[in-house]
Amino acid sequence: MILKPFFTPLLSLDGTNGMLEPWFVSKGLKDADQVLAYFAVSKLGEAPIDGKTDTNPEGLTAAYGKWASAVAARLHAGGLSCKVLDNEAFQKQMLEKLIWICAFMLVGARHPGATVGTVEREYRSEVSSLIAELASAAAVQKGIIFEEAMEHRLCAYSRAVAHFPTAVKEFKWRNGWFYSLSEKALADGKPDPCPLHTAWLKELKIV
Repeated sequence: MILKPFFTPLLSLDGTNGMLEPWFVSKGLKDADQVLAYFAVSKLGEAPIDGKTDTNPEGLTAAYGKWASAVAARLHAGGLSCKVLDNEAFQKQMLEKLIWICAFMLVGARHPGATVGTVEREYRSEVSSLIAELASAAAVQKGIIFEEAMEHRLCAYSRAVAHFPTAVKEFKWRNGWFYSLSEKALADGKPDPCPLHTAWLKELKIV
């Protein structure tokens, strides 16, 4: 049985691993409860891989909002980690996850067959440059200051899910958000805040 109060925080739509804030605002759900799920199931029947890393052994999954504690309790009961964050902390972690998936998937797409682990091991300089660029753009856009050592945290998570394949998917919800910042800046006669990101999207003929 699914309790009615969980319908709001556990909204389901394509692209849930990305930038959902504009969608929430458009639907009048600016303050909707949210969960950042740093766990995954490789295939049906297998146990989930929790988002615990050598830099965040407590786990990366986080919940925010009215029902955050209840969601965390249910995940804990299932053997998964989940921390409850306030809005500002949740926003920072949400953006870090967005940067992770945008950076690692794009760099991996430039090297056919590369897994997340391959990107972390063999193309570290490329992904590090892209992480720094996207983090800077996101910080300016949102008026926030990220915690130090983001690259190390994101690379640690990549080691935890090293076998995951890479591909640029769900563009509207992921890389598309950063590309929209580039488009707006250029339209206003300003420098592209994400020139490397834009160049690699064009190289792969994604834009």
